[in-house]
Amino acid sequence: MLDRLSPRPGSRRPTKRVGRGPGSGLHKTAGRGVKGQGKRSPGRETPFHFEGGQMALARRLPKRGFHNPFRTTYRIVNVGALDRFAPGDTVDPETLERLGVVAHGRDGVKLLGEGDAPRGLVVRVHKASASARKKIEDAGGTLEIIE
Repeated sequence: MLDRLSPRPGSRRPTKRVGRGPGSGLHKTAGRGVKGQGKRSPGRETPFHFEGGQMALARRLPKRGFHNPFRTTYRIVNVGALDRFAPGDTVDPETLERLGVVAHGRDGVKLLGEGDAPRGLVVRVHKASASARKKIEDAGGTLEIIE
């Protein structure tokens, strides 16, 4: 069956063969118009944010405040999201990433207290709110902070 698959009629068009003379339907300028920056050879000789010589938006807007390049950003997990684990399971950032509860990357995982905590989990995260800590411990689990 797979060897007989083909695209739906009309969904594929032949590639545009530019610079092939007047008979191609794209004649001498090959669809690039006459003169100017877009006619030149490398298709993108200006940076993507270039505005034709006008003062760029990034330079027109005022800059305010301090942007800390060393800021730590945590991936957030609520206590209610841990209901997929069985009692006695160890929950750590690697497990959460593998199951798709949190996205990959960033600096760490922070546990927040929204929802009901499942019973008897061992949770290892980088940070936790006071309410999350209380809910985990009230449910008979333990919370360890990773340094």
